[in-house]
Amino acid sequence: MAIIKSLVFAGLLTASTALAPVAVGNTVQKGTASLTQVHNPKFVRNGPLELERTLRKYGAPVPHDLKAAVKRVRRARNQKRAEIEGADDDDDDDDENDRGSVQNSPKSYDVEYLMPVSLGTPAQQLNLDLDTGSSDFWVFSTLLKESMINGQTLYDPNASTTADKMEGYSWKITYGDQSYSSGDVYVDTVTIGDLTVSTQAVEAAREVSEEFTADSDNDGLVGLGFGIINTVMPYKQKTFFEKAMPGLDSPVFTADLKSGAPGRYNFGYIDDGAYTGNITYVPVNSSDGFWSWVSPGFQVGTTGSFNNTRIHGIADTGTTLLLLPEGVCEAFYGRIASAKYDASQGGYTFECNDSTTPDFYFGTGNGQMIRIPGSYLAYSKIDTSSLRCFGGMQSDSGVGFTIWGDIALKAAFIVFDQGSERLGWAEKSLY
Repeated sequence: MAIIKSLVFAGLLTASTALAPVAVGNTVQKGTASLTQVHNPKFVRNGPLELERTLRKYGAPVPHDLKAAVKRVRRARNQKRAEIEGADDDDDDDDENDRGSVQNSPKSYDVEYLMPVSLGTPAQQLNLDLDTGSSDFWVFSTLLKESMINGQTLYDPNASTTADKMEGYSWKITYGDQSYSSGDVYVDTVTIGDLTVSTQAVEAAREVSEEFTADSDNDGLVGLGFGIINTVMPYKQKTFFEKAMPGLDSPVFTADLKSGAPGRYNFGYIDDGAYTGNITYVPVNSSDGFWSWVSPGFQVGTTGSFNNTRIHGIADTGTTLLLLPEGVCEAFYGRIASAKYDASQGGYTFECNDSTTPDFYFGTGNGQMIRIPGSYLAYSKIDTSSLRCFGGMQSDSGVGFTIWGDIALKAAFIVFDQGSERLGWAEKSLY
């Protein structure tokens, strides 16, 4: 079953449109590269915000109870911010420290782990989100109005001697709720870890909606999907990996994400010491631009039986939660004594330390199952004083397909083989 794209891209070219090699020049490559994420110290987990962010990303409707939950969270955060700012006004002696507190207060849509990326010459370092669920390399830039900036580090193409504006080119991403980002396109040198591409199309934001402005600690995205959903007009541009791929030892990258620790991405090779057992490869349907694959089924706990239910979904490093069909969610939460659908939170919740929480297993093929520890599924406390947690597994209702986000991806070693259009899954040590 092909996944129907629910992302709304303004002016997107048809799937048959060829990628135009408009960027010329030599691409500096390295055969392999290993990259480690950095922790975002300002990140505070919040389940309703993360679920809304995911639904918004894929153009799915946001249920009324989730909208209400998110509104309450934002109101509380704004009130907290106002209280801190009020303390600034009342205590000039501690003004410097108070401003630091405001700067470190939680913001909507933060990303927990980011990747340092260098753009231009001399290098300008931004913290970007590596996202296999999109295909644009876009960044906050000095082209933005001041009102659209909220603490992000900006890419300044005018300060780079290697930046070359692509005259007549533009880009725009529009999500289902009409939030958007758009701007101009430059060709510039980009380095991630030890891997450098000298002719990368960098999409410099000129306009962003308030939803993007609110994400103060994330400076942009490195899309690692397939170029067919790149939004640059009049011709789509290749992703960072597609540009780097010809110079790599192997046309693959791997994700070894961690729970509670920075993860690692490797480009051009597979680290045999990062996983246990064998790698099981499954075919990918890239026709919609995503890393789409089919799981043969799932199992709840060690005492349950394997449910042979084919689950169509995508592997998305840019999404935190695991979104599965409602029936799968019911099967999982039905095994947790304290679990319920909590309308006040807009999702499933349960007691954080409920001893009845089982592990969740999903099949990949050839009899292999990946185990997601039950502890991974207690995503975040519903508030700082609560004993209940927002579940890391939620329903994919309205999305149209399952999203294997970081909750699932952290439990496995994954090979993204773009050369053969397949995904490799392997077990690994989790503790």
